[in-house]
Amino acid sequence: MVFDNILYQTHDRIATITLNRPERFNAITWGLADDLQAAIELAGKDPDVHVIVLQGAGKGFCGGYDLKESAESHVESPCTQDSMPWDPTLDFQAMWGFTQKFMSIWRCNKPVITKIHGAAVAGGSDIALCSDLIVMAEDARIGYPPARVWGVPTTMMWVYRLGMEKAKRMLFTGDLITGKQAQEDGLILQAVRADQLDATVQKLCDRIKGVPRNQLMMTKMSVNQAYENMGLKTTQMFATMFDGVARHSPEGKWFEERARAEGFKQAVSERDSGANIAEGRSKDFRDYGIF
Repeated sequence: MVFDNILYQTHDRIATITLNRPERFNAITWGLADDLQAAIELAGKDPDVHVIVLQGAGKGFCGGYDLKESAESHVESPCTQDSMPWDPTLDFQAMWGFTQKFMSIWRCNKPVITKIHGAAVAGGSDIALCSDLIVMAEDARIGYPPARVWGVPTTMMWVYRLGMEKAKRMLFTGDLITGKQAQEDGLILQAVRADQLDATVQKLCDRIKGVPRNQLMMTKMSVNQAYENMGLKTTQMFATMFDGVARHSPEGKWFEERARAEGFKQAVSERDSGANIAEGRSKDFRDYGIF
């Protein structure tokens, strides 16, 4: 099968899926999400594949959704509705589609190891955290900066990997952390020097690929079921709906307007400055007698 946005290879019971939009830091589009799901499902059905490696081409794993294009563009989509009243159900349907495509990694009956160099940012972290095991370069970074304004992680795997307090710390701040810190916090399996990343993942694959496919399937399904019983799908439904709200809140529209007027980079700089975001743009709740 030939894909437009990824590379797909198999060798010695290992399928390697490479996000392949390096000129855009492998930014997420509908096409990339479609190709990712198709490739995961292809590997899942291949009797010669026992383990899957997911990686990114170029300077990093994935820079998230193509927000520069959507934030600066005046073209309306279900996820960036300018006309009012805003229809949250259209936004939810679109973003739930992305969430479910990413979750094909979770649903796959074979282990998926994500290899991160450079960065896995925003939607890129959504993808990575759906995998079974993550190995990062020590100097690589991971985080969800749009949690500061204009986004909520739709797969919401942070809480299931980190626990309540550390997940809140990451999402209250939108900070990026290094691979070394991610390992210390328990977010990922392992962080290694960048020049050891490929060899470390290969060694892990070599250890797993000798296990029968049925054994791997039963183990993965059993562990995943524990988290699904905790309410994983419900958590993701709320998070995906809230992601749309975040983009259409007064502060979210302010961010979009600043990106259009001054460029995405400047809007991000203002978002991360520590200033009160969109001060004076939204009516104080005290005016409504709520507080």
